Amino acid sequence: MSDRFDHVNLSNGLTIIGECDPTAHTASVGFFVKTGARDEAAPTMGVSHFLEHMMFKGTARRTAEQINREFDAMGAKSNAYTSSEMTVFYGSMLPDRLSQGLDVLQDMMRPALRQADFDTEKAVILEEIAMYEDDPAFRLYERAIEEHYAGHTLAYRVLGTKETISELKRDSMQEYFDHRYSADNTVVALSGKVDFDLAVKQIEASCGHWAKTGAVRRYVEPKLVAREFEMRDAKVSRAYRVMLSAGPSADDPRRYAAFVAAQLLGGSDNSRLHWALIETGLAEEADTAFEPKDGIGDIRTFLVCDPANLDEAWAAVEKEIAGVAETITPGDVSRVRAKVATGVTLAGEQPEGRMHRIGRQWLYSGNRRSLEEELEAIGRVSVEDVRRVIAEMPMGRGAARTIGTMLPA
Repeated sequence: MSDRFDHVNLSNGLTIIGECDPTAHTASVGFFVKTGARDEAAPTMGVSHFLEHMMFKGTARRTAEQINREFDAMGAKSNAYTSSEMTVFYGSMLPDRLSQGLDVLQDMMRPALRQADFDTEKAVILEEIAMYEDDPAFRLYERAIEEHYAGHTLAYRVLGTKETISELKRDSMQEYFDHRYSADNTVVALSGKVDFDLAVKQIEASCGHWAKTGAVRRYVEPKLVAREFEMRDAKVSRAYRVMLSAGPSADDPRRYAAFVAAQLLGGSDNSRLHWALIETGLAEEADTAFEPKDGIGDIRTFLVCDPANLDEAWAAVEKEIAGVAETITPGDVSRVRAKVATGVTLAGEQPEGRMHRIGRQWLYSGNRRSLEEELEAIGRVSVEDVRRVIAEMPMGRGAARTIGTMLPA
């Protein structure tokens, strides 16, 4: 794809960015709002995710059914998601339908938030919370996040709780929307076969009147300490364990070495944990993943095994963590670098992947790094870089890590 990059700031603070390629066969657009669970107040926990649902419930111009029908009629692939970091609404379509797709998305970004829709959707959210309560791995991870980031808004649950959602009022959601969904807290990312200048004119005509509120994210460093907890559930038959430790942020140069270290230790295949636990039959699942966040990151190790094997399996995990820095070789790093680079390239080959990449980058850092720059940075990761990030972001005993276990009652 073309490496051309365009960037415009409207007078109201709305940012529009694009990686446009006249040879592409599709066009993608996403509205990235810098708001998520970490930006909420404790009594309204879950409002960001609830609001994501409400954005599809109709506007002053369209009903919920009309939104769905229009996306369907143009053959668009559309969706949305909410995390602790951001809320994103996006669509991919054939280039000649981009103007239509933009019109629907722009309209959706200013929802009606009707009381009747709010009441109906509240029941849907409560059902979703109940559904995830039946997933032991999700429950354990959610609790581990709460323990790991205790006292910080990163501990907040994206879905909220039964209590916060039940008590949430429509007017509180409107107040949150009016402040956080402002022009100066939103980035529009475009990619693929897009006439950038024409798209900017359309976006300015539809969104140029959006208010600028000065919405900002509070950056308070979490106070991470070593924590352990145990959960019991009569409905589970396996042992689940998750461990969280600190990792580099989404804008930290060490993130590339952290991705390589996590893959080397606990990638899906041919990793240290795979050979020590999966191939030996000690565990059914054993993996490590690195998740960079805004201002911080975390490294997660996850284990599922027979309860009778838990102590032996976890001893194997600890052994691999303790030894990985000393035993890695240039060949290991080269192999894992290639795997990470392949994953990044596959994600960026299509306009939709590029749109998501540049949108997230801009929210995190206010700049864009090309796919080629990302690949060059991955290619420069050395054995020393991996050892250094493991030393600076320790996962082993003595580190400020959170270990949570779920066992049968």
